[in-house]
Amino acid sequence: MPIVFAGITPHPPILIESIGKGQEDKIPKTIDALSKIEQDLYISKPDVLVILSPHNQIFEKVFSLNLCENFTSNYEKFGDFSTEENWIGEMILPYIIKEKSIEKNLNVQLITEKKLDHGTTIPLHMLTKNISNIKILPIGESKLSPKEQLNFGKLLYEVFSESEKRIAIIASTELSQALNSDSPAGFHKAGQEFDDKIIELLQNHNTAGIAQIDSEIIEKSAQCGYNSLLILLGCLKNINYDFKNLSYETTLGIGYLTGEFVF
Repeated sequence: MPIVFAGITPHPPILIESIGKGQEDKIPKTIDALSKIEQDLYISKPDVLVILSPHNQIFEKVFSLNLCENFTSNYEKFGDFSTEENWIGEMILPYIIKEKSIEKNLNVQLITEKKLDHGTTIPLHMLTKNISNIKILPIGESKLSPKEQLNFGKLLYEVFSESEKRIAIIASTELSQALNSDSPAGFHKAGQEFDDKIIELLQNHNTAGIAQIDSEIIEKSAQCGYNSLLILLGCLKNINYDFKNLSYETTLGIGYLTGEFVF
């Protein structure tokens, strides 16, 4: 079964009501775009939702697959000790990916972590409210080269295309965190340069260009999720798509890009 849905979403904690407490009103375009993705994801009728998160457990040279029967959210680091959401884990695909990774000479580690990071749960919170019984596969990026990120994505595509399950995949990604003086990383001119390049190259279907962005620009942009995006693009390499930029918002000094790949 081919991949039935793919998208990019940010993961601002203020989207959780008990954390945002009204601050979510500062990013209305992002919320509207996420609502659009929620609708399109629902229509695609996925059996499994794969979330690529830069806040998942990250290893230097290993990609991680979180294998767990049940997952729960955890927002304690944001001062929220009450919000708890639960999801069912996908238990079969991780083993297949692990087995295939050996053939491809890629390092993949199965982990078990019931409490999910906010880069995973915030997209889940926004996108799965109306989808019952969907199974979740959280995947963590590595610190390997862009080429290796793309190769891992290609491996995922091979496994997903051979599966009978309808699979959706989301890259939980925020662009620069150095867009202005109010940004978490302060201001650096590389921030907007990075964001503009990513959006332009996505719309031009230029995966090679994204993989070849200068490493100094990537570092100084203080991005969050570049490697997750590369994994997604590697997974979509053999799919003919158009990238639809639903929203790009910088109100909070962070590049919140929300979009989907239409195929």
